[in-house]
Amino acid sequence: MSQTPSTPQPGYTLPASQPENSGLRTVIFAGAVIVIALIAANIFLYMQIDGLKQQLVKVQGSLTTEVSQIRETGNVSSAAAQKNLEDLQVRLNDANKAAGQAAGQAKVDATKRVAALKREVAQQQQELQGQIAKVEETATSKIGEVSSDVSNVRTEVATNKTEMDNTINQLHSAQGDLGVQSGLIATNGKELAALRALNDRNYFEFSIGKTKTPQRVGDIFIVLKRADPKRNRFTFEITADDKRTEKKDKSLNEPIQFYTSKARQPYEVVVNDVKRDHISGYLATPKVRITER
Repeated sequence: MSQTPSTPQPGYTLPASQPENSGLRTVIFAGAVIVIALIAANIFLYMQIDGLKQQLVKVQGSLTTEVSQIRETGNVSSAAAQKNLEDLQVRLNDANKAAGQAAGQAKVDATKRVAALKREVAQQQQELQGQIAKVEETATSKIGEVSSDVSNVRTEVATNKTEMDNTINQLHSAQGDLGVQSGLIATNGKELAALRALNDRNYFEFSIGKTKTPQRVGDIFIVLKRADPKRNRFTFEITADDKRTEKKDKSLNEPIQFYTSKARQPYEVVVNDVKRDHISGYLATPKVRITER
């Protein structure tokens, strides 16, 4: 294989000093850029500082205004407070003076009132003493009258007792129509009162006319059949324990006796007055009764 001999190619060769100039220019350009950047930064910072200064001036002015307003307001408030304090002090002094005057007047009024009350009490005591004297006088008079009345009553009681005793002594006993000895017999209202005072028996007064209807006397019934005032004789019918018993031709003040299931002693009817178709008297029953079982 044959080889062709190489032909040298034409070319351009830079001058030897060219690389050094290019690096210098680069450095200078970079420095210029940095300087420009620094200048721009300084300008920016200056503008910011200037803006801050202006804002600071505005803030200081605002603060100064507000402080002035606050001081003015504080001065006004202090003046108003001082004025209120002075007014309050004046009012307090006036109130103290008024209170002192009122206290003095109240003391004077109280003194007058006490004096008036003393006079009123003295007058009431005087009137009361007068009333007491009148009451004592009246009481003394009444006591005298009562003492006299008591004496009179005692005398009347003693007289009545004497009369009662005499009346009791004048009473007599009689034998009843059943043959049982009767107790004391009353012939009139005065003697019957004396018998009641003895409290030996129960007594029931009656006044009965001639009728067909039985008349209740105590716990019995009586029907008047006949009355003869000329002879003081009468006939009646007694109903006791649902049993009828006729008592014929009985006389004045005679104990008419009959038994009932309510007592062991006999009941007694005594007629003290006989009129035409009418009799009056009393029923005597025992105090002791038989208890029903």
